[in-house]
Amino acid sequence: MKFYSHKPVYAEYLLLFCGTALIALGIQWLYDPAGLVTGGFTGAAIIVKSLSGNKVPLWFTNFALNVPVFAVALKVKGKRFIGKTLFGTVMLSAWLYILPALDMAKGDYILAAIFGGVISGAGMGLVLLARGTTGGTDMVAVLIQHKLRHYSVVQIMEVIDGLVVLAGMYVFGIKAGLYAIVAIYITSKVSDALLEGLKYTKTAFIITKYSDRVAETIMQRLDRGVTGLYAKGMYSGEEKCVLYCVVDRKQIVDIKDIVAEIDRDAFVIVSDAREVLGEGFVEALTKG
Repeated sequence: MKFYSHKPVYAEYLLLFCGTALIALGIQWLYDPAGLVTGGFTGAAIIVKSLSGNKVPLWFTNFALNVPVFAVALKVKGKRFIGKTLFGTVMLSAWLYILPALDMAKGDYILAAIFGGVISGAGMGLVLLARGTTGGTDMVAVLIQHKLRHYSVVQIMEVIDGLVVLAGMYVFGIKAGLYAIVAIYITSKVSDALLEGLKYTKTAFIITKYSDRVAETIMQRLDRGVTGLYAKGMYSGEEKCVLYCVVDRKQIVDIKDIVAEIDRDAFVIVSDAREVLGEGFVEALTKG
């Protein structure tokens, strides 16, 4: 029987290794040269570097801000809590130290926001796939929530990151701040896409008087499975079989053609499915 299993430990640390490299690349080559402060300790590091006249490197500020946070987290949450987060934080600081400073966007805010968001988003997606973080405001939010339990970690993190972005606007100007918000949006969308799956599919609910015929035609022509969900129409009081089918995006047109061919009065609902695991799509993971 197929079921989902956890990634091997080495695979998770490999994801953290690669993810932090991409995040550092986006910061070092795109965000920092353009003055885009996208929140977090790395955003604070960009501000400190600018205010110090480029004397304080990004890696140092990121590492220095995380040290007291980890000390408190170790006392409050214990060793188990900070395991992979400590690795992610150290690796991000190490990548910021190793990667040379380059201005890839050459002062173009649009390029910096778009490509910085894509690269950093891909990196963050890999980190989250490894069930890790890079410390920073994520860790601070968890520690604050330990005392202020009526607020969620996400709410606290949004406030902290918002304050960092506002500080960036003060230092680098409103224009840089606005493009930083665009970069944050792109980062979140790219990381979500990695987490939820890149192969989008379509699902269809079909309500028809000829459910057996429609299901048989779909299975024969499209080689897709169909599930019958027995339901009751609350207005008519009639028992009905609602067909449920998952197909590739290009096949949804065929589904609609088949239904229209058999029953023009049928009711069809089409929606997106971000990730489908199983026979005919992406194979589910098995243990071992």
